[in-house]
Amino acid sequence: MARGRNIKQDVESLTTVIRRIIRENGRDYVKTYLFAAFCLILVAATTAFMAWIMEAVINEAFAKKNSDVIWLICGSILLAFIIRGAASYGQAVALAQVGNNLVARYQQRLVDHLMSLGVSYFSDTRSAQIAAQISQNVAGIRDVMNLTITSFARDLLTLIALVAVMVTKDPVLSLIVFVGAPPVLLALRYISKRLRSATRESIDLNSRVLSAMQETVQGITIVKAFTMEAQISARISGLIKAAEERSNRIARLTERTSPLTETVAGLAISGVIAYAAFRSIYGDVLPGAFFSFITALLLAYDPARRLARLQINLERAVVNARMIYEILDEQATQGDQPGATDHDFARAGIEFRHVGFAYGQGAPVLGDVSFTAEAGKTTAIVGPSGAGKSTLISLVPRFYDPSSGQVLIDGVDIATVTKKSLRRQIAYVSQQPWLFEGSIRDNLRYARPEATDAEIEDAARLANAHEFILAQPMGYDTQLGENGVNLSGGQRQRISIARALVRDAPILLLDEATSALDNESEAAVQKALESAMRNRTVLVIAHRLSTIARADRIVVMQGGQVVETGSHADLSASKGGLYARLQAFSELNGDAAEPVADTDADLKSEGGKP
Repeated sequence: MARGRNIKQDVESLTTVIRRIIRENGRDYVKTYLFAAFCLILVAATTAFMAWIMEAVINEAFAKKNSDVIWLICGSILLAFIIRGAASYGQAVALAQVGNNLVARYQQRLVDHLMSLGVSYFSDTRSAQIAAQISQNVAGIRDVMNLTITSFARDLLTLIALVAVMVTKDPVLSLIVFVGAPPVLLALRYISKRLRSATRESIDLNSRVLSAMQETVQGITIVKAFTMEAQISARISGLIKAAEERSNRIARLTERTSPLTETVAGLAISGVIAYAAFRSIYGDVLPGAFFSFITALLLAYDPARRLARLQINLERAVVNARMIYEILDEQATQGDQPGATDHDFARAGIEFRHVGFAYGQGAPVLGDVSFTAEAGKTTAIVGPSGAGKSTLISLVPRFYDPSSGQVLIDGVDIATVTKKSLRRQIAYVSQQPWLFEGSIRDNLRYARPEATDAEIEDAARLANAHEFILAQPMGYDTQLGENGVNLSGGQRQRISIARALVRDAPILLLDEATSALDNESEAAVQKALESAMRNRTVLVIAHRLSTIARADRIVVMQGGQVVETGSHADLSASKGGLYARLQAFSELNGDAAEPVADTDADLKSEGGKP
């Protein structure tokens, strides 16, 4: 009973995915598919005609030697081949165009859907694995559609037409052939069931192989620096070997149908020949009907074999399609609230009111955080690693939503504002600068597509990037390598800062934006940022005292809570405070421009309390 239920569930799962694909795409391509189906019907009809006319060829031309009908027979065969060739071309081109469009359509759907998902999804899923999964599986949708239309409009109709020819020519011979069908169908069902799990495992492993290769290429400098080549090669080698074994298993399962179908076909054809020969020798029956029958039988072999393997091929295509739908069915966990509206902030003062936050089911990262970043002023957030600084800043553009409390701008809860209008008024510079494919000018214009070239160059000057950009081979039109690999870390960060300035937003978020710069570049960028910060609300995370000291207000965090707030002078004067200990630690290391102590272990090593 359980086995029967599993088979029924497998069939339902297969048909459910096929129905969904047809429902989503069938109407858009109905005309093209009807044209392809018409062409395939012509292929089926001409194929059956070839078998049917063989009786006339043998009896009239060779047995009766009737010369009057030879030209008619030859002309009809030529016409059938011409029609068959034109129809084959038409259906192949039509299905190829639809298939390519389906792949492009689902690639675009995936891109649009991934853009709608929250940051949490990408935090939990490896980006290289997403890319590998998409590249491997998106063709599954196309294959399901093409297999369905070709199997029913060509193979099934061809088989039906040829079987009709066989039955009309000799019903007894037809019965001999049909005896072998049930064992083949039962065996194919068994194989297809085992193939489903093997295909899923193979796709997962191949995705992991591509993911590992992509990560290795992206982190090649670290691989070389730590002489990790042998370790990485061994790890990827294990994945490759496992993927190879799964692929070999799929090949063994898939090709098991060949000896089965060949054996059954051999038995059927040899039985037919024996029976026909007996009738011809002892019954004095003209051979035309037999030749017509055997031609139909031989021509029926290919469509019958393809139909026999249809479920196996569909299983593989549906597994691919199902993995694409797993991404498309991923629900956006952080959408706009019902009734959310666009809102323009006049002053852009930011208030954190009793904010708490935890990642998933993990321990709280923020607990009851409350403070105000005044409009038009700079607020610095400092504290040891793990204090929750970057998490706090990520709540402002709603990369995440707080578990409790509120984040307000100009007294408006940002949860009631559409994310698009909120983020339009925020410029963000992350700790790790990220540049995209294209030119330097393209990367700067991403911040504000309508920005003029003059505005882009002014922003680059403010970020101390204009001179080194002009020194590039093609200036602002220089094409960047992957993530700007042809630029230094400091140059990439200055372009990232320039991009934020092109945004020209009332709120500026700087998450250790100067961490990749040397002291000279930082001083130049800091001076430029001071003018850019005027009349803007700025939240900045920084470890350098030279950056922190210029802030209008400093918020000191530890353990996900605010422990001190005030100006640099006030907090420095409080000798027992955490900020004063951080400052003392930096000064003890010899330079107030060096990074502030960033770990509890650093504080402990100097006798301080974490």
